[in-house]
Amino acid sequence: MKKNLLIIVLTILLVACNTPMGEVTGIGNSTNFREAQPYGMVFIKRGSFMMGANDQSAIGSVTDKSINVSMEAYWMDETEITNDKYKQFITWVRDSIALRSLVVAGKEEYRMKFKNQADDTTPPESARLDWDKQIPWMSKDEEVIKVLETLYVEGNNALGLKKQLNTVKLRYKYGWIDYEQAAFVANKLDVSTGAYRPGAKVRVDTSYVTETGAIINKTIERKLVTRNDLVSTRNVNIYPDTMTWMRDFQFAFNEPKMRMYFSHPGFANYPVVGVSWEQAQAFCQWRTQFFNNNNVIGGQDYRLPTEAEWEYAARGGRRMALYPWGGNYVRNSTGCYLANFKPMRGSYTDDSGSTTSSVASFAPNDFGLYDMAGNVAEWTSTAYNVSNSTLVSDMNPSIQFNAKTSDSDAMKRKVLKGGSWKDIAYYLQCGVKTYEYQSESRPYIGFRCVRSYSGE
Repeated sequence: MKKNLLIIVLTILLVACNTPMGEVTGIGNSTNFREAQPYGMVFIKRGSFMMGANDQSAIGSVTDKSINVSMEAYWMDETEITNDKYKQFITWVRDSIALRSLVVAGKEEYRMKFKNQADDTTPPESARLDWDKQIPWMSKDEEVIKVLETLYVEGNNALGLKKQLNTVKLRYKYGWIDYEQAAFVANKLDVSTGAYRPGAKVRVDTSYVTETGAIINKTIERKLVTRNDLVSTRNVNIYPDTMTWMRDFQFAFNEPKMRMYFSHPGFANYPVVGVSWEQAQAFCQWRTQFFNNNNVIGGQDYRLPTEAEWEYAARGGRRMALYPWGGNYVRNSTGCYLANFKPMRGSYTDDSGSTTSSVASFAPNDFGLYDMAGNVAEWTSTAYNVSNSTLVSDMNPSIQFNAKTSDSDAMKRKVLKGGSWKDIAYYLQCGVKTYEYQSESRPYIGFRCVRSYSGE
């Protein structure tokens, strides 16, 4: 009787403690996880909507048919990336070049030191940098001065100008695994042998900078032997094209104000423009690296939104909204314009702005996103095709094409959404799209980032 009583007591204890012995329970770190909201981003819940133009084209072009699609949840920047936020990227790249130059020049104090380890013998060109060290911009050490002076434009003193950063040297190099190449049937990994199939080849991008400072990006073909063979690299000059205000609008006197659009603090909260798709991609890569280096638990990559993600977010949860605010008109009940665009013929200032305006100058849509219509058009990651809707899936649709350097210009067109300060109201519609070549920069194109949601 006592033996049976003991068995009953032990059974009750096991059940009460909820610790089943000898059962598969997981390793215990995957429960109760809730992803923290990324700073400055809005949560876009999963749902479905009618994707595509609501009406026939105002310019008589062929448009996609509308399709019903479903979207997974994701995070999206509540505003376009501003000049101030992009300057953080510029500053990080400038400082990394300065630190690297000091290490290469033999200033070992700027190399990362590791506790309880032997001296780092990594070549200075690839050594870890100590970001806790202050860069000695005001140093009186002649050797340090000589190193840091290489970051500035030569000859300014003769013109009586202040030192100016040499923006040509602001290059950001990044790499990524080309999963499209890895997904080809011919490149499938044979798990039984641990090797790739005989004859497996990949086309990847490689990049380097010549002795004269020229960036060379080219496409190569190589055998697929290890995972490292799937890595592509790219060098990008990241400074915005500040001359685009004059280049794109000839016979217009935009110089006095707009040539300082990126540099002047008065425009800090305005959307960054003059940034190509390739530069926007580089920003996303840097933002991911910057976030993951400063957080114990890394998140999904920051990236440009797909066309579908952008359009779904713009509609604010309304399946067939014509404009982000849900109505069919560009004015409210009191006659005020609801976005920054080109009303009437040349009446740019009727909506309170002549060119770009400070972000969040108008009310947000139902998701809490600002400027999803007007102000600046926005880059997406989707490759432009007139008939996208006949090709894509009805779940998270997109046509992704990582155009190689050697590909034709027609394959380097990316979808633009939202319309801009210079566009008529038609281009403000959620379902309307245009395109631009990925290497081009315009004074009316900006971008915002998204990040996939890690949860249910």
